[in-house]
Amino acid sequence: MPEHDDAPAAPAPPALATQLIHHAYQPPAGFDSPAVSVCKGSTVYFSSVADLRQRRWVDKSGYTYGLHGTPTTFTLEARLATLEHARHVLLAPSGLSALTVVDLALLQAGDVVLLPDNVYAPSRDFARQELARFGVAHRLYDPLDAAGLAAALGPEVKLVWLEAPGSVTLEFPDLRGLVAQVRRLAPQAIVALDNTWGAGIAFNPFELGDVDGQPQGVDLTIHALTKYPSGGGDVLMGSIACRDTALYEKLAWTHSRLGLGVGGNDAELVLRNLSTLALRYAAQDASARRIAAWAQGQPGVRRVLHPALPDSPGHAHWAAHCRAAAGLLTLEMDPALPAAAVDALVDGLRHFRIGWSWGGPVSLAVPYQARFMRSLDHPWQGVLVRLCIGLEATEDLIADLAAGLAALPPVASD
Repeated sequence: MPEHDDAPAAPAPPALATQLIHHAYQPPAGFDSPAVSVCKGSTVYFSSVADLRQRRWVDKSGYTYGLHGTPTTFTLEARLATLEHARHVLLAPSGLSALTVVDLALLQAGDVVLLPDNVYAPSRDFARQELARFGVAHRLYDPLDAAGLAAALGPEVKLVWLEAPGSVTLEFPDLRGLVAQVRRLAPQAIVALDNTWGAGIAFNPFELGDVDGQPQGVDLTIHALTKYPSGGGDVLMGSIACRDTALYEKLAWTHSRLGLGVGGNDAELVLRNLSTLALRYAAQDASARRIAAWAQGQPGVRRVLHPALPDSPGHAHWAAHCRAAAGLLTLEMDPALPAAAVDALVDGLRHFRIGWSWGGPVSLAVPYQARFMRSLDHPWQGVLVRLCIGLEATEDLIADLAAGLAALPPVASD
């Protein structure tokens, strides 16, 4: 009889399709380069069931699902925490979505949120529409009137938004004084700042200085990374930054339940451009200051709004808080000029393109009707033209504006 071999037969090799999916190769460790690796994935592998049950994404000690973070997004969050002078950062698909996460995480029916009258318009619209449907009321306050803010505060106020400077009109508020009012009269309220203009460079919003011996600072910031951190006009992303861990976890769980996430390739682009942020910000700041100084007294321009100019609203507060001024300025046009003439000026510019946003390499110009932008009393009379200064040669931008202003119809003097 033939001799039996009791050894088990070797398993048949898996089919090629299976081998390609479950391949054994692992690249050697030790690779490093200036670029952060792009890690993509919805599914994240666990070594065991116990590992699956123990991991926590909220403290960034491990990975659970692509929506909750990858090495790429965790790295971007950590670098943004350094930029924003914070400890914790969450990424959102846009600056506006970062704003709405804060509102939804911190407000409930019966609460009141305070907004500056010069707030970013979509934030005001979110309060008027979505928050109102959820039973959350909002009040507007004059950002340059600390007494007015004090009158609006009360036990029902749970969130106070600050914006520095104001959207389009660029008033710079007394951040230190406003925060002190909230701490004194509504200590239960969270103070949030839209820090997109400051970009982590102009000032540190978590350390604004002392009032009556008490240190002042905001509780959280949001940042439209679409602007300066991206720098290319090709990425939509936002962030929420804070120092307090309990506040961070409250925001993080709402962020998670809303199903928000950002793509690895977008995170890669922001990471790549963070290395030049300080240089680009300084260049656009310097160019904007030169253009703002030149534009004063030009034909058709009633006033130039730029925080570094002495007669711009809130200049003293800017000087007290800031060491930089970003790349935005607004021309308040002579109120005698027809809106159509201002539109034609913007249409005729060669180096300024027409488009929303800012912080990219291309200069932008957009006209605004001031009377439609504010609810409270305001001093703006003519059409406002916001200029977002890019990275073109300053001389070319000035020549472009000079030609456009020279073509305006004459305005009768008083």
